[in-house]
Amino acid sequence: MKELKIGPNDAGQRLDRFLAKAVPLLPASLAQKYIRLKRIKRNNARAQRDDRLTEGDVLQLYINDEFFDTPPAENAYLTVSAPKLAVVYEDENILLVDKKPGVAVHPHDGAEYGRTLIDHIQAYLYAKREWRPREENSFTPALCNRIDRNTGGIVIAAKAAEALRILNQKIKDREIDKRYLAVVEGTPKPKSGVLKGYLFKDSVKNRVFVTDQPQAGSKSCETRYEVLESRNGLSLVECELITGRTHQIRAQFAHAGHPLLGDGKYGKLDKRYDRKYQALYSYKLTFRFTTDAGALAYLNGRSFRVDRVDFADEYFPK
Repeated sequence: MKELKIGPNDAGQRLDRFLAKAVPLLPASLAQKYIRLKRIKRNNARAQRDDRLTEGDVLQLYINDEFFDTPPAENAYLTVSAPKLAVVYEDENILLVDKKPGVAVHPHDGAEYGRTLIDHIQAYLYAKREWRPREENSFTPALCNRIDRNTGGIVIAAKAAEALRILNQKIKDREIDKRYLAVVEGTPKPKSGVLKGYLFKDSVKNRVFVTDQPQAGSKSCETRYEVLESRNGLSLVECELITGRTHQIRAQFAHAGHPLLGDGKYGKLDKRYDRKYQALYSYKLTFRFTTDAGALAYLNGRSFRVDRVDFADEYFPK
């Protein structure tokens, strides 16, 4: 028999959903059977699958030890001996990290085991003893937003379950202002405006397309921009995402005739410049809460930025 004590990051969940994360090798059908047979109890009493757990609850699990083995992928952070993070801001609830181009945020696109951004974040918090996997049971530090592997910039990680829930909702409600710097070919006209269109994804070609008229399966996309400087046939542009679609900035500027420098997927590589990936950086983030933010209310109005963006300095030196 094993016991699991419910902490603040695990409270508020249904019993069956908690078990799915805390004991991932236990099939849902078997978990329901064990609850019915009283082999899974709550505070030594009969439990129901839809019981809401509260802090301090103790679960008694009369199940085989084999179900407590952790899947290998969950241990990737343990392979990171020296976490490498450019921390922009950190407190007890969140961690803002400046992700460098070339680093995958999650294990995808052929990213190697233990080398993704989330692996390094989890290893960092584990080393600080701020995250204790064996005690947290079901909660794991997670990313609230993601950016492309070859795009750099600020990524938000939640260090607590409540922070994750709040930030996911704030992002959905567009209460977080994210600004990007991009180098585009030519000079967009007017020098400030809004790009509007419809974007749809072609999974086979692994790219998106932008049209002026809606297409079957398309979604509206909108990007506000301002040209900060133009030089040598290039322009440094600040972009604000009104919607947050896949490859939105890259595809919309290409559709407008101003592809991002180095973006071979949506434009053509400029032989004058030795750049093989898009000049795009999520350099500034501002929390603009218009609704209740609960435990994160203290962040409202605060702004964070990356002071140095290499491609801006390279193509538009001061």
